Amino acid sequence: MTPILYLIGLSLLLGGGGLALFLWASRSGQYDDMDGAANRILFDDPPGETPPPAQSQPARPYPEKR
Repeated sequence: MTPILYLIGLSLLLGGGGLALFLWASRSGQYDDMDGAANRILFDDPPGETPPPAQSQPARPYPEKR
């Protein structure tokens, strides 16, 4: 009977933690613009506003041997 009491306490603790994280996220504005990113990817940027491509170095598959 004792293990079930520990499991009930653990589940209440995890559920309360999940609820606290959800409330924090909703109060900090994480869910304010749900459609913005979904719509933004569908449309091209206006001409002239795109930044130049970043200069990157080719990836090396293995580290250099010394």
